[in-house]
Amino acid sequence: MTTTPLKGLRAPRLRPVAIVDIGSNSVRMMIYDGLRRAPAPIFNEKILCGLGRGVAVTGRLADEAVDRALRALNRFRALCRQIGVKDIHAVATAATREAKNGAAFVARATDALGTKISVLSGRKEAQYAALGVLTGIPDADGVVGDLGGGSLELVAISDGEIGDGVTLPLGALRLIDLSSADMNKAKELAETAFNELDLLKGLKGKNFYAVGGTWRNLARIHMAHSHYPLNVLDHYEMGLRPAQSIAGLVAGLSPEALRGMDMVPKSRAETLPYGSMVLDRLLETSKPERVVISALGLREGLLLSRLKKKKRKDDPLLTACWDFARAMARSAEHEKELCAWTDQLFGENGQSEQPEQRRLRHAACLLADIGWRTHPNYRGEHSLTIVSQASFSGVNHASRVFLALVVFFRYVGVQGDEAPSDLVALLAEGAQDRARLLAAAQRLAYILSGAMPRLLPKIGLHYAEKKRLILMLPKRHQSLVGERVQKRLAELAGLTGHRPEIEIGG
Repeated sequence: MTTTPLKGLRAPRLRPVAIVDIGSNSVRMMIYDGLRRAPAPIFNEKILCGLGRGVAVTGRLADEAVDRALRALNRFRALCRQIGVKDIHAVATAATREAKNGAAFVARATDALGTKISVLSGRKEAQYAALGVLTGIPDADGVVGDLGGGSLELVAISDGEIGDGVTLPLGALRLIDLSSADMNKAKELAETAFNELDLLKGLKGKNFYAVGGTWRNLARIHMAHSHYPLNVLDHYEMGLRPAQSIAGLVAGLSPEALRGMDMVPKSRAETLPYGSMVLDRLLETSKPERVVISALGLREGLLLSRLKKKKRKDDPLLTACWDFARAMARSAEHEKELCAWTDQLFGENGQSEQPEQRRLRHAACLLADIGWRTHPNYRGEHSLTIVSQASFSGVNHASRVFLALVVFFRYVGVQGDEAPSDLVALLAEGAQDRARLLAAAQRLAYILSGAMPRLLPKIGLHYAEKKRLILMLPKRHQSLVGERVQKRLAELAGLTGHRPEIEIGG
């Protein structure tokens, strides 16, 4: 047997960018595949150094925490060299800016990391957190809260604009120090801070966007408690009462009890009750309609801030789906043509469609061919998993499931196996029928084009009088008509309540 030489193979070109976040609890580095609207994380590491522990009492960063942080930063520098990162952006937050020895630590940290470290003000930290939320939820309306080890940043957000923000000394590590690990005293500190805060008074009926590892872990517990079927934290939503219920419950648990939960990292067991209590008191004061978990925060906000304003307005979902098409489809150009080709079925002359539905339809078309390399028996299930669990943003969970179902039905058939009922339960009324309809259109397109570009723009598809759905092919392509084309056209027409017809043009 001869083997293909590896000599000529080339890896895809990346221009990775790193964000290093030196927080009061954790020191983390995220490396993304580039400075883009929808960057994909290619490396993620954090060390829970606890820099903020004791600062509220002693005013200093502890020597042991500093040593751990410096070792982590030195490793991050080596990793950046290994991965080929030339663009590194590093920031430090509450503990560093407030400690008496913060400046000395920054000097040593700069030497360890090999790049400049910016110490963020509380206001700047809040702005970056809000920008991070906008990265994934461009239409966010309410208040963003970013809870760290040393502080809580709150900032108003509406219509893509960031409003006023405040920094409160309510980080979990700080509360443990200030209260001498007395939950009742910590609760009094939180209530006092929130009762005097005008920012929270306008939150009633809007959303509270929760950022930070503590609140993400709280959401994980709620997911497990409610047997939620989609293991995706970004855009996970809890109504006011369920959010208060789980926050109150966890606030009353001991670290020992939390360490026994599989979904909670043991390193979070001490701080999670205090972070949960802070959320419970905030919700009690402000009464938002719901809590929305954002997996994106300060780091993604910092990345977004470096983009040109025009690029910031790009749709994060469609940008990410286009990346999927380029990486996984047989022809990304064909997927773009598929978006335009299905336009003929919707809008003014076809099925009713709202702007958000059109956006999701185009996203589903860009994702339609991602399973082609999988064995035919598993393409539907495999694609359902990929899309429902994908690391893209700009989409809530119901819409994420819709996209996954379109690709699922595109492979298994619109009259075939039923999708998982627990996922279907997340859909809005009528969304599953729409997913079947769009999948049927995709199935027809692929059997005509062979997944290759430049043909679909020449093929017409439109509704006509007497409840007819007409497929129009140029005469030079009439040989493409066959039994499978007729069957799939009939399948599509049946879902729209029309009779199928094929016309051959000049």
